[in-house]
Amino acid sequence: MLAAMLPPAALQAGSNKSVKPKSAASQASKKAGTAAPSSSARKTTAPRVVAKQRVRTRYSPWSEPTYADSTIGDRLDGEDLTVRKAAVDALGRYNGSVVVADPNTGRVLSMVNQKVALSGAFQPCSTIKLSVAMAALVEGIIDRNTILRVAGKRLSLTDAIAHSNNAFFASLGEKLGFARFSFYARLFGLGERAGLNIDGEQPGVFPSTPTNSGVGMMTSFGEGIALTPLQLASLLSALANGGTLYYLQYPRTDEELRDFAPKVRRRLDISHWLSDIRPGMMAAVEYGTARRANYDPNEPVFGKTGTCTDNRTHLGWFGSYNDVGRQKLVVVVLLTGGKGVGGSVAAQVAGNTYKNLSQAEFFSASGQYSPATLVATSSCCGQ
Repeated sequence: MLAAMLPPAALQAGSNKSVKPKSAASQASKKAGTAAPSSSARKTTAPRVVAKQRVRTRYSPWSEPTYADSTIGDRLDGEDLTVRKAAVDALGRYNGSVVVADPNTGRVLSMVNQKVALSGAFQPCSTIKLSVAMAALVEGIIDRNTILRVAGKRLSLTDAIAHSNNAFFASLGEKLGFARFSFYARLFGLGERAGLNIDGEQPGVFPSTPTNSGVGMMTSFGEGIALTPLQLASLLSALANGGTLYYLQYPRTDEELRDFAPKVRRRLDISHWLSDIRPGMMAAVEYGTARRANYDPNEPVFGKTGTCTDNRTHLGWFGSYNDVGRQKLVVVVLLTGGKGVGGSVAAQVAGNTYKNLSQAEFFSASGQYSPATLVATSSCCGQ
């Protein structure tokens, strides 16, 4: 093996069957009485063979790291610095994105990891269950008190949302059928851009036909659907404000801030059924899959987690809104990576965002944002 790595000259020098011919210069130096070059001098001209070391790389089933600096590349102009700092501190070392919006106007206050928030379309996992529940309520398939027996359990809508029961929502999907589910999903904005003239935003994907796994997998795991954090923020805003689907706007300059005015994309007649879905969203935070958001009855948060794997990326989603004081907010968290990523962790990030804002007195009358605070004048909140 080693011999195969050596150059021909080195092979000849080490062989007993081969004699290296003397050069004319060597013969001449001998006759002249001068010494031939020493062996050490000859060695300096011969290439040195170094055995290559094998470097073992550890295989990872995940294509995204769990931890990263999620603020790299973000532009701070137009961001509410108080909101951004709260979100960045809550996200910490995790690789992900946080979107915070005002559901009553459609104004985006902060986007941490703006590239992912606008163009990172991923499988929505169990967050899709919110639109499925609303479709089933409007269609009269269930109401808040309906009990379904699925997978050996008897569940109400509240418990099914709180514990994110897949069989319950797969059953609703089968009862709805793809056509009706698709109608309501698109009504909520899936498959289209959520923002108005926001640079870099992509519309996500909603399929025209069900996946091979069927509508049950679509309505329980979001299979075949691709959603951006901005789109989920739009959907949660409509649930938070009673059914108005605003165009999300992201003012970045003094002029855009001065001219800002809410713009309605469509109004959804869903207010009658919101009281049926809200208990499940609160229960998710109080005792269900989102309990790491740290339930506080004085500052209630309503939300839905999502955990699944999209190709080789493990996903953790949490879409939420609060109901505190005069300033209601929507907070959406998406975490990408591998080990340690899930909807419960995303809920913790969102919960800490609300907590940070509460400690900064953001939700008090004196702590509400104003246009002046939306113009970044320093890089205080990049890290």
